[in-house]
Amino acid sequence: MSDNYKGYRDPALRVLKDNHVQVWSDVELVTKQGGFKGIILPRSETADARHIVMKLRNGYNIGIAVDTVETIKEFSRKEAHYKIPEKDFPYDPKKPKVKLLGTGGTIASRLDYRTGAVIPAFSPGELYGSVPELADYCNLETQKLYGVFSENMGPEQWIGTAQAIGEEIRKGIHGIVIGHGTDVMHHTSAILSFMVQNSPVPIVMVGSQRSSDRPSSDAALNLIHAVNTAAKSDIAEVMVCMFGPTSDQYGLLHRGTRVRKMHSSYRSTFRTISDIPLAMVDRDKITPLRHDYKHRRNDRDVTINTAFEEKVSIVYYYPNMQPDIIDSLIDNGYRGIVIAGTGLGHVNKPVYPALQRARDKGIAVYMTVQTLWGYVQMYVYETGREMMQLGVVPAANLLPEVAYVKLCWALGQTDDLDKVKEIMLTPIAGEITEREPYNGYLIYQGGIPEVEEFLRGIKR
Repeated sequence: MSDNYKGYRDPALRVLKDNHVQVWSDVELVTKQGGFKGIILPRSETADARHIVMKLRNGYNIGIAVDTVETIKEFSRKEAHYKIPEKDFPYDPKKPKVKLLGTGGTIASRLDYRTGAVIPAFSPGELYGSVPELADYCNLETQKLYGVFSENMGPEQWIGTAQAIGEEIRKGIHGIVIGHGTDVMHHTSAILSFMVQNSPVPIVMVGSQRSSDRPSSDAALNLIHAVNTAAKSDIAEVMVCMFGPTSDQYGLLHRGTRVRKMHSSYRSTFRTISDIPLAMVDRDKITPLRHDYKHRRNDRDVTINTAFEEKVSIVYYYPNMQPDIIDSLIDNGYRGIVIAGTGLGHVNKPVYPALQRARDKGIAVYMTVQTLWGYVQMYVYETGREMMQLGVVPAANLLPEVAYVKLCWALGQTDDLDKVKEIMLTPIAGEITEREPYNGYLIYQGGIPEVEEFLRGIKR
């Protein structure tokens, strides 16, 4: 079949037309590798024209190369419906009021089994139609702030979200949930921890690793856990709420300044680094794992400080890094640089002249460690001491991304580098810890007997 379609600009469309099927057709498609049953889906604007996209009966989407297609048989054709039937969200005067702020991505959605389409849900009625359990915890209100992919979040959205949080707190909301894409959620949770201080209510960030059209989606359960936390938790901090283990047993509440996305696709991707999570959460209860958190209050006092300097960069050191990397930031007017250095916080000597030039230009340079776990210790080796003489400031155990957003925030408030240093090294929201607990660094190595024995006891 491939030879027949090489000359066409859109061979996938030609294959469909020649087989008398269309988008949304329910078909059996036979290829050289075997047969597939499912629904023909529209392809994205960025997809190539040599693949047909199908939603299989098990809910997963696949792309099938047109040059492998032998026959397509249509069973029926579905009509796409992009509206979730709404149900009035039940109001209960005895339940707390929770506000869901949307920044982008699908907070919850429903698979339309007639069409294979994933329908996003956002209004209270839509959410209740998709996840009716939410009404067990609260009276839900929603507001769409932005509609951007996670990677497009930046100072405009961070500032706007912080201001919206302040407004909701002052109006008397009992808890706040922020729907967010997972890729840079840890950046947003960190900057909101600095921009929103002294909150009297929980601020819970939530997303999903797998979309709701997949059988293993975590979207609904993450949302249930987040709403439960916002409605009932005593923890009045910025938190990330996502799956704990890979199973559906419980979620974890991570402090916004000590959390990081650690796997590209696992549902349990978010981990607290160099510490332990704040709490476990399931449908029925919230179980604190520590007690040094800020507690819920009845007042409406909150401090919103949205200062932000955009001319800050983060540089990941690698062997043989050239000084022009730092020089280019200096020449382009950057005011702050965070370095993720090797070991205890090191870079090579060829970079030294650029670091000295940065110091002479009044640029704030902070050192973190690319190991993620552990502290910068620049007094141990000669390299570290030399860099401190060049103006590089060790940033304790700030995670590199947290150091980056905090330096943006600090430089947004002052040009005085001594004051910037005071802000950077003074803990505000648990971003710097006095010590790391013994159980704050756990990376299991599969294959060895003791770990395999442990895994057999917890594997679901």
